Amino acid sequence: MSPTPIPIADAPPLSGRLTGYDRAHRTVYIRLLDAETQGLSWEEAASVVLGLDPAAAPDRARAVHAAHLARARWMTTTGYRELAGEPPEEPAGKT
Repeated sequence: MSPTPIPIADAPPLSGRLTGYDRAHRTVYIRLLDAETQGLSWEEAASVVLGLDPAAAPDRARAVHAAHLARARWMTTTGYRELAGEPPEEPAGKT
């Protein structure tokens, strides 16, 4: 597995909707979820998937990994709906 060739932000945009960043990084999200399933440490995933050096900048690498893994998980519960052509769910209390 080689690092992604696309730039990785410190954190993906926080939005209740799918963003252009999400669309561009969906392979990264899948690879992070696969790495987690395979039991890779966050350091290994940060290095292999995100192309970061956890030894040189451990706090940043951990934060970037955690932010992208959280967004990847969001994609599995919510964001995928937009990829599948379904409208996003409205937050409770909104109509």
